[in-house]
Amino acid sequence: MNEEIKAIDEKVKAKSEFIEKINKAISGTIVGQKYIIDRALIALFCNGHVMIEGVPGLAKTLIIKTLSMAIDAKFSRIQFTPDLLPSDLIGTMILNPKTGEFSPRKGPVFANLILADEINRAPSKVQSALLEAMQEHRVTISDETHKLPMPFMVLATQNPIEQEGTYPLPEAAIDRFMLKLKIEYPKKDEEIKIMDMALIGEEPKVEKVINIDEIIETRKLINQIYIDEKLKHYIVNIVSATRNPQEYNIPDIAGMIQWGASPRASIYLMQAAKGHAFIRRRGYVTPDDIKSISMDVLRHRIILNFEAEAEELTAEHIIQKVLDAVEVP
Repeated sequence: MNEEIKAIDEKVKAKSEFIEKINKAISGTIVGQKYIIDRALIALFCNGHVMIEGVPGLAKTLIIKTLSMAIDAKFSRIQFTPDLLPSDLIGTMILNPKTGEFSPRKGPVFANLILADEINRAPSKVQSALLEAMQEHRVTISDETHKLPMPFMVLATQNPIEQEGTYPLPEAAIDRFMLKLKIEYPKKDEEIKIMDMALIGEEPKVEKVINIDEIIETRKLINQIYIDEKLKHYIVNIVSATRNPQEYNIPDIAGMIQWGASPRASIYLMQAAKGHAFIRRRGYVTPDDIKSISMDVLRHRIILNFEAEAEELTAEHIIQKVLDAVEVP
């Protein structure tokens, strides 16, 4: 390890002490789900957005709300419904009867952390308004453009089992989320703890651990984390294998993929790998960082064809085959 990498590594170790404090603060309210919390922090520190998918009752909303309580930043929850309008999201112009002039009334999207609850229940024009805000970090009210506060992060949830009355997000829209997470059922011992906590019925109290300025500084530090050129090639090979599996000796999945991952996947995979190294308190990226985060970066970027669906294959099956086949440097 040369001196420059060693210096970054020591800096990361010193500046990442708050990670343990966040986990400790949240653990009093959330049982288990460390995987979801870690991934949400990675996206926050890498200027990304997160889609969380899971059946009802798995505390998706509580996890996001509790995480926001540990961060000294403005939090806004938006419940997406079929009758929601774009103006309900971004705001509108209001007439002042005293002056006779219009002034903007900003909507709930003007916050640092946005919980977009059940995003697939709102019509496409509302989804588009949020996705534009995610991409541009600004919104237009009437003919005026307003910048959104920084940091700005959207954590969206959707329910995979109730499709009636929903408006599925198009693939191009889902691609704007850095990570797509699937929340699993708790273990038996965790579920007993959840039951015990529910009996107490107290409002959760979470200590503020990190503020906005520290988040921005963390983002700058993560950009400095070292990644070797060989690992950059490894990332490109993983993403490329989803487009041309024959080149990587994975012919059995070649006829299953309609569209592979785009170059945006390569960018997000590199950024997320750096974020993963940071929460592991390292100043350099390893192949394990890339492997650990690949599933979350790629699962919503691979479109399977009818043949794959007929054989009940999922994007996760394809990604695992790719990770097994692509040579690790």
